[in-house]
Amino acid sequence: MSRQTETVERAGGGGGEVSIRECTTIEEFDTCVRLQREVFHMPDLELSPRRHLIVSRLTGGWILGAYRAGGELVGFVHHLVAVRDAEIVGYSHMMAVSATYQNRGLGARLKWAQRERALAEGRNFIRWTFEPMQARNAHFNINRLGVVIRSYCVNFYGWDAGTEATAGGQLFNLDSDRLLVEWELRTPRVEARARGESASHGSAPVAAVVEIPPDWNTLRREDGRAAEGELLRVRSEFQKHFAAGLVCAGFERDGTRPRYLFYRDE
Repeated sequence: MSRQTETVERAGGGGGEVSIRECTTIEEFDTCVRLQREVFHMPDLELSPRRHLIVSRLTGGWILGAYRAGGELVGFVHHLVAVRDAEIVGYSHMMAVSATYQNRGLGARLKWAQRERALAEGRNFIRWTFEPMQARNAHFNINRLGVVIRSYCVNFYGWDAGTEATAGGQLFNLDSDRLLVEWELRTPRVEARARGESASHGSAPVAAVVEIPPDWNTLRREDGRAAEGELLRVRSEFQKHFAAGLVCAGFERDGTRPRYLFYRDE
C-alpha cells in the first residue's frame, strides 16, 4: 500500500477511525441506498437502486465506501465506466457523505481514493457534474481537486427533487442545470493537489468571471422568481465564455460575491 493510500484510507478523530474499501455485497449496496435517502432527501424515483449498483459493478464500475470501525457506512463514491472517443475513462455518478461526517475532509478522501483506483486501472480521466449555483461544491471541485470545466448542461436531469423553488407561497421547479467537469488525473495541477500543494492553472485568468448568489438555497426558498432569473443569467454567461473558447479553472469564495474564473484554454 502506498503512502497516499494509507492517508486516504485511514482517518481518525471525532467518530473514530474510518477506512475506505470497495462495496461488493448486496447488503453493502443496500446501505448505499439508505445513505442516499439520508443525505439527499430525494424520493425513491431519484435514487440509484440496488440493481443499478450491482449492474454497474458487473460492467466495470465500482463503489468505494467509507466505513467506521464498527462497520457503519458513512460515505461512498460511485464510479462508472465511460468512454471519451476511443478511450475508456470514468464517470463519477454520485458521492454521498453522512451529515455527521460532512466538513471533515471525508469527501476529499473518497475522491482521492477514486483517483488512485482509476490510475491503478490505467485510466487517466474522470468526469462528473455539479450544480453551478453551489459555491461550496465549486470550491471543492475546482480548488481542491483541480478540475476544469468546458461544458454547461441545460436542465441536465429535468425537474427533480432538488429543483423546487417558492414564489408567492407556491412551489415550482427550476431547471436542473449542471456544469460538466473534467478531471485529468495526471496533470501537474492535479498531482500537486493530490500532494496537498497549491497549483494554479498555469496562466493568469482573463477578465471574464461569472458571479453566483452567495446563498443560493435561501434565495430559492424565499424568492424563487429571483432565483430563476439568476439561474438564467449564470447560464447565459457561462455559455458566452465557453463559446469564446475560455475554460473555467478557478473559483473565488467570497461572502458576498462568489465567482468563477476563466482562462485561455491550453
